[in-house]
Amino acid sequence: MQAEAMAATNEADWSARVYGPQKFAGAGKSNSGLLVPLERKLARHVLPRIPSWIETYHLTLLTPLWSIGIVGFAYLAKSNLRWLWMVNVMIVLHYFTDHFDGKLGKYRDTGLCKWGFYMDHLFDYGFLCSILLGYTLLIPERAFFNMLLVLCVFSALMFHTYLLLATTEQFKVSFGWFGPTEMRVALIVMNALIIKFGTRPVKGVLPYLALGALVVLAILAFRAQRRLWRLDMEVKRQRAEVQ
Repeated sequence: MQAEAMAATNEADWSARVYGPQKFAGAGKSNSGLLVPLERKLARHVLPRIPSWIETYHLTLLTPLWSIGIVGFAYLAKSNLRWLWMVNVMIVLHYFTDHFDGKLGKYRDTGLCKWGFYMDHLFDYGFLCSILLGYTLLIPERAFFNMLLVLCVFSALMFHTYLLLATTEQFKVSFGWFGPTEMRVALIVMNALIIKFGTRPVKGVLPYLALGALVVLAILAFRAQRRLWRLDMEVKRQRAEVQ
């Protein structure tokens, strides 16, 4: 029993150190993705083994390199779809640098909470654009408008996340069991399917992808505005009681 209690204490100390509450709300993101339990176990093994000369900001600043690589390899995939395997490599590399940059900063108490938040999510938007730009290089021009719709809706989903952070001080980066890691897995699988079956299915699925994401955004926005309304009314009630 004593050993179990000590293990639980160590686990709590670890979680508080890497995932624990921060004064800056954006530093404590909430992720309910399906793969999060596995990621937490992975972090326990990886973080202590990252060389001391690698810092959190090194990992953050690698994202533009992966984004450029995605666009470059997607361009090469126009003539040979097997280059999409290298796009998948860029996605995997981005996973490791993006997933561990903030956790490494907390683990070592680097102190770059606000810098890391700003740069990390600015580069994440660039990464999203590079993915969609890469697919745009592989589809006919008549499908460009549909790809633009996808970009608009997915950008709105990111915008929704940051608006909720500003209004509730809660930073949730997943939608149900679907988070950033699950998104990367879906991209890798889709690239594998494109390599096997070609790009024709991509242009056909774009309108449905945009529509599905729009429905998700509408549901999230409806729930968010209802929650914020209640919070505003509660503040108003408390203010009236004080007066």
